[in-house]
Amino acid sequence: MDIKTLSAVIGHVSSATTIDVYSHVTDQMRVQAAEKIEKGFGRNEEWEASEKPTERPVTPSEAKGEPFRPYRGKYRKPGTGGVYRLGESLYEGRYTPKNADGKREVHTVYAKTPEDCESALAAMIDEVKARIAEGKRIKTEDTPTS
Repeated sequence: MDIKTLSAVIGHVSSATTIDVYSHVTDQMRVQAAEKIEKGFGRNEEWEASEKPTERPVTPSEAKGEPFRPYRGKYRKPGTGGVYRLGESLYEGRYTPKNADGKREVHTVYAKTPEDCESALAAMIDEVKARIAEGKRIKTEDTPTS
């Protein structure tokens, strides 16, 4: 099937959109392209093993033998609070939900390590959510029904 037909079947406006979305370049394709270019400049022999580019560049942490650490983004998921470093060995966990009346209220915990702060924050969030749910339940019971 040609790209124009595929584009029409998928429902894209143009075949360029289809190519942009579904085309990709792998590391192996890059190595093969580099080999073809090298051969095109007059060097007809194959690359030696020591000259061949690696599949993926080695990061500085891998070169040092450090373990992989996943990237932690700047923003957390809603409802999980936040942990902030206040000093050399002081961390603050903050959670700011809306209470039963719809107003924001700030809740904080403090700890000496980020791990302790995360666990204290999780416990505090569960407690606050239970208290807010109880407040909403009481509020709906007190509201007269028509």
